[in-house]
Amino acid sequence: MKGYCGKILIVNLSTGEIGSEAIGDDIYEMLLSGVGLGAYYLYRHIPAMADPLGPDNILGFTSGLLTGSGSLVTGRWMVVCKSPLTGGWGDANCGGTFSPAIKRCGYDALFFKGISAQPVYLYMDNHGASLRDAAHLWGIDTVESESLLRNECKAQKKPSVAVIGPAGENGALISGISNDSGRMAARSGVGAVMGSKKLKAVVLAGSRRIAVHDSARVKAISKAYAIKIKKAALPKIMKGWMLPLMGKMMAGSKNNALMDGLAVAAMNKKWGTIANNTVGVPNGDSPIKNWGGSVKDYGWGKYRHLNPDRILRRHTKPYACYACPIGCGGISAIQDVRDGRFKHTHKPEYETCAAFGGLILNSDLDAIFYINELLNRAGMDTISAGGVVAFAMECFQNGIITKADTAGLELSWGNADAVIELLRRMIQRRGIGDLLADGVKKAAEKIGAIAQPYAVHAGGQEPGMHDGKMDPLTGLHFSVEPTPGRHTIGAVVNYNLSRIWEFVSWAPKVPAKYPKDKDYAVNEENARKAKANSCLKMILDGAGGCLFAVLTGLNHWKIFDWLNATTGWDKTPDDYMQIGMRIQTLRQMFNIKHGIDPKTFKMHDRMSGKTPLKEGPLAGIALAIEPSMQSYWKELGWDENSGIPTQQALDHLQLTPLLNGEVF
Repeated sequence: MKGYCGKILIVNLSTGEIGSEAIGDDIYEMLLSGVGLGAYYLYRHIPAMADPLGPDNILGFTSGLLTGSGSLVTGRWMVVCKSPLTGGWGDANCGGTFSPAIKRCGYDALFFKGISAQPVYLYMDNHGASLRDAAHLWGIDTVESESLLRNECKAQKKPSVAVIGPAGENGALISGISNDSGRMAARSGVGAVMGSKKLKAVVLAGSRRIAVHDSARVKAISKAYAIKIKKAALPKIMKGWMLPLMGKMMAGSKNNALMDGLAVAAMNKKWGTIANNTVGVPNGDSPIKNWGGSVKDYGWGKYRHLNPDRILRRHTKPYACYACPIGCGGISAIQDVRDGRFKHTHKPEYETCAAFGGLILNSDLDAIFYINELLNRAGMDTISAGGVVAFAMECFQNGIITKADTAGLELSWGNADAVIELLRRMIQRRGIGDLLADGVKKAAEKIGAIAQPYAVHAGGQEPGMHDGKMDPLTGLHFSVEPTPGRHTIGAVVNYNLSRIWEFVSWAPKVPAKYPKDKDYAVNEENARKAKANSCLKMILDGAGGCLFAVLTGLNHWKIFDWLNATTGWDKTPDDYMQIGMRIQTLRQMFNIKHGIDPKTFKMHDRMSGKTPLKEGPLAGIALAIEPSMQSYWKELGWDENSGIPTQQALDHLQLTPLLNGEVF
């Protein structure tokens, strides 16, 4: 066994029993580790139609196959479960330090069954695992809990902690799990599942080494990539005020042109994701005013306050996840005086800035810093929380939610003080916050049909802050993925930057320059690009890789070579894409098992432009989303009308034995 441990930890929280299960080499060759291993275990062990917040649901923490191998930008970990938000497959991805900590304890994944009678946390090191009382931690935020646990669990090696905050404890369906004092596995409602199990935290302090097949080869590939990243840099004259000009040029161009992914690496080294703060508004990428507005509603006078240079001025120290030479993160000082405890926060990501910027017409950067830390400490997903606030504001604007409902809160667009108070109520499930804490879909269902036009979601999950009308493959992936509404799966820009066609025989080649209109066509070529995006992302999530590494280009970040050098396999990129297809199909079959109709994951009509915008760079654009979904399903070998994988596809992918209850 090279690159993986070959076993998983199984914890029954109802009985307190802790055991392990060996995983055969053939499982890793079929599904890798990470999300693939998670899908393998959860499909087999969660009964059909199980209550996501009940004892039959299983919460898994999985590490990537490449994590700890000496490869670079491969330190991501996954949380997997049945999602209480969508009712189907749920997963959340996170960086930080937790992924290598899983494998250093001698396991590839940890799975939690049942429900504890009282709050507990799992502690594990080289000597074994045990459940410990967590009553004294219940109600304490993620940052303080992590600090207390590190002091309580002092070991020769500093432990890594994954922990929920009050949002997860209170069962908010838009809650996540924190690591490294604010790196969030935020999506799918995984924090609510952890809270339902009365599992406060997982604390890992192992120090085992990970064996690899050809360490010299792994090291050589890593060294070559590290040199490229070190050299990647923007011109010194490049400043944040120039970024809106770039966005306007992109919006005005009728063509797409290929670029070297190392330029993206350079931007991430300088600014991180916040580079898109002021590019995304003028080019149409950033959704405005609950997806119903444009740069005309949130112009330069407002979005200039989100200039990434302004955010960088507050940096106190850099931050990089495990094994990452890019280092897009940072720790920043908070200047807002609302709460004396909040001195520092992880640099707000683009998603947070957009969700609490243009989406709600707020330009108060101090408030965004404060909201970022408030939600990180509460363990609440900033994307979903921003979507819920935008929904509530539009309902308030239209008299559907009133001051009587909000206990006097004025939920007017851009009212940062009201937003902060509303978020506190959502975290505490107090008053109107109780209605909103479970996301847009459930809130709209309780309010009634009058709220549906403003309830922007895909299959129950609030979408990431990227408009599919600007990048049509983004809109497609929002609607067809087993975890809907996710901006990290695929996009035109992702495909073009990855240069996947240079390695995979069936991936359509992209010319150096081509008309943008081609991306909007419903045809086999674009469906095949979307298929490649999905398969590549599943490889990424099985290996522990980061999306930002893919965006530097597979011609630079050589994941296929790392996988072979680590494991000793001799697989081609086509072979690995087949593994990605297998994982994607297994996740879809999980949804089918649990009664999900794939057609219901189609994104909200406002997102596809069914009533097109009248102003801004996306004015008049409408996506042919249903035909695109059918084209994608057909390309994957799934039924094009239902989205259900065909028996022929299942047999081809060798999934039939697993689906029939057999072990590979």
